[in-house]
Amino acid sequence: MNVIVAGAGLVGRELTAKLLDHKHDVIVIDIDHEVCDSIYAETGALTVNGSATSLATLRDAGVHRADVLLCLMRNDVDNIACSILARSLGVPRILARMRDPGYENAYSLSGVTGIVRVADLLLDQLMMEVEQPPVRRIMSLGGGDAYVYAVRIPEGAACVGKSVQEVAESSGFPRESLLMGIYRDENENFQIPRGDYVLAAGDTVFVIAHAGDIQLIADALGAVD
Repeated sequence: MNVIVAGAGLVGRELTAKLLDHKHDVIVIDIDHEVCDSIYAETGALTVNGSATSLATLRDAGVHRADVLLCLMRNDVDNIACSILARSLGVPRILARMRDPGYENAYSLSGVTGIVRVADLLLDQLMMEVEQPPVRRIMSLGGGDAYVYAVRIPEGAACVGKSVQEVAESSGFPRESLLMGIYRDENENFQIPRGDYVLAAGDTVFVIAHAGDIQLIADALGAVD
């Protein structure tokens, strides 16, 4: 996949490294010449020194070949401007990091296909760490409408010895959630479980759920601190 990263701050740098690890073709745009040199030295990613709010810079970065453009600059106005230009140049997917929620409507009008809300992500992560240490959020789905969580089943949990079907049909388990996978440490085995799969202490259960339902899931799996 051809990916352009506009803005090489901390998030842009880390994301560039991960994208390259996953074998994507990445070009980074940043207005700071030294940052571009540093990115190239650290990751080997091609860089373009210039403003991602400039048509000329976007064309130099090969925006016409991009499958995805990530707008990760330091202010929302630049990200919105970049999104509008990228949409006018035919980029099919444009993802932007929003700092100020007051710009949400402007982002929507700019043609972005996905918005990452920085404040929401931080608050969700902090609340997860405070309230549910045994629960880890792995990834978001549907623009943040649902998430994949990893929940480790502790010793003595009520679900130990029960089947996946029994847990899913229990009164406290959210109807719209799904147990999608189970990793068992003792044999380093990952299972896509059927209804008769029996849960054991120490299993890590991967669940698709809405954010508001994770407390119910943690309760059902005994993952309370």
